[in-house]
Amino acid sequence: MGAGHAHKLYRHGHSPVHDLPPHCKLAAAFAFVVVVVSTPREAVWAFGLYAVLIAAVAAAARIPAGFLLRRLLIEVPFVAFAVLMPFVAQGERVEVLGMPLSVSGLWGAWNVLAKGTLGVAASVLLASTTELRALLLGLQRLKLPPLLVQIASFMIRYGDVITDELRRMSIARRSRGFEAGGIRHWGVLAKTAGALFIRSYERGERVHLAMVSRGYAGSMPVIDEVVATRAQWAYAAVLPATALAVCLMGWTL
Repeated sequence: MGAGHAHKLYRHGHSPVHDLPPHCKLAAAFAFVVVVVSTPREAVWAFGLYAVLIAAVAAAARIPAGFLLRRLLIEVPFVAFAVLMPFVAQGERVEVLGMPLSVSGLWGAWNVLAKGTLGVAASVLLASTTELRALLLGLQRLKLPPLLVQIASFMIRYGDVITDELRRMSIARRSRGFEAGGIRHWGVLAKTAGALFIRSYERGERVHLAMVSRGYAGSMPVIDEVVATRAQWAYAAVLPATALAVCLMGWTL
């Protein structure tokens, strides 16, 4: 795995959250999402407290609110789905601003919107404070099947290769005066897609042969051994442990 491989969601910085080992952050984010999903939808106040916890983590990681909110736009399709639920769901109806809406649909929309937003926010914070290479090392440390980790690693890096190849092909087309302007240019774009597939396949074959010639036998060597102290595990556990306490109160109150 190449060093220093950052992604667009990552925000470089030095904070207690950035410095945590990746497997601690992965475990904490996963546990937090499980707790949020397990919270009864009627406990509206609990989701407000979860949002406060997310804001506290963002502050500790020195992630600006604007950065986090812009990344949350990825959930817009789910928001649209949630907005439609009160109109299409069956059952008891209630008047809201002169419109008859389904009670169960309103609760369902709230459930999807609240839990989805909190889950996406936790994922964005994880990605904003952890490089891709560190995430893969964290997955290895958490004993995820090695084959799945390798597939994810190759997919990420091969995606960069294909994107770069497509960029060069686009530059070559523009340098010859080609500009896609309608359906009559679809044939050229289809040929481009075919050429990209062939080049990508050939590139993959060359990379595989190079790996085999260097001793690759189905497993990648672990270059960096990532370890975590008890203090780091305890620090990472603050978020899911606090969320669990909120969840238990949501079921009992």
